[in-house]
Amino acid sequence: MSTSTSPAGPTAHADAFTPIRARSAPRPGTWIAAVIVGLLVLALINFLLTNPVLDWGTVATYILDVKVVQGVGWTLLLTVLSMVVGTIMALLAAIMRRSDNPVLRGVAWAYIFVFRGTPVYTQLVFWGLFTVIVPKIVIGVPFGPELLSFSTRDLFTAFWAAVIGLGLNEGAYLAEIIRSGLNSVDRGQTEASRALGMSDSLILRRIIVPQAMRVIVPPLGNETIGMLKTTSLVLAVPFTLDLTFATNGIANKLFTPIPLLIVAALWYLAITSVLMVGQHYLERYFGRGFDDRAPGARGGRRSRQSAVNSAGTTPKNPLPEVEL
Repeated sequence: MSTSTSPAGPTAHADAFTPIRARSAPRPGTWIAAVIVGLLVLALINFLLTNPVLDWGTVATYILDVKVVQGVGWTLLLTVLSMVVGTIMALLAAIMRRSDNPVLRGVAWAYIFVFRGTPVYTQLVFWGLFTVIVPKIVIGVPFGPELLSFSTRDLFTAFWAAVIGLGLNEGAYLAEIIRSGLNSVDRGQTEASRALGMSDSLILRRIIVPQAMRVIVPPLGNETIGMLKTTSLVLAVPFTLDLTFATNGIANKLFTPIPLLIVAALWYLAITSVLMVGQHYLERYFGRGFDDRAPGARGGRRSRQSAVNSAGTTPKNPLPEVEL
């Protein structure tokens, strides 16, 4: 019996698993299209910089004007409060739609039908006239004496009318988004949770909602961005402190509507960019375990390639071959 090592064995085995470096075929059409698009972009930039109607000097002067900045603050406050009201109403409506009680399902369906079926501008006008429709709220014994009464004009201001109008309208749209997110969670998890003795409210808070957020967050972020722009319609209430009204007021004084429209557009773009960044991190947080790009999966392609390479190579000191 003698032992010997094959001199070409490890080397040949390692060469068999050498990765192939493929080169993509040339695509002249792609480069031609890129050149055309680049020329169009340069032409657009030149048009924006040289067009005197845009008046970038006026834009720079009023981009940080006190009234404009105050309008941005009121717009953000309207957006946040309206989304809070809308989310609460949507969650209640979505839970009612999933209820076994036909009365609760019917009320939720009617709410969604009415507020999704009418324009938001019409709803805002209605809430602006609410103090005319209901001038006084009375608390007392039915068909008896009044115990307490107060005027709606004292409490129901234009700001709160705008918040309620926007929030109720948004809630009708979010209700279907939340309902679809809740329905995306497998029913088996609810049955398993009940078998463990968990109550329905606890199952909803601890099991269903955390998993449904992965489906709810992307459209919820889009609705928030949409709400930011919908606040420009609160003039129908009328509420006259938002960003759009502030820029329109300055434009009417200077007779320069286009530069002030650019000011409003730049502010909306800046706020939307911040909201999109926040939406990205929320999606990544609630998408853990479902998305390959989630935290912890970085470098997955590189790690897989290194695993293949390491699997395709032989050890430095292979066992010697035995010859009988």
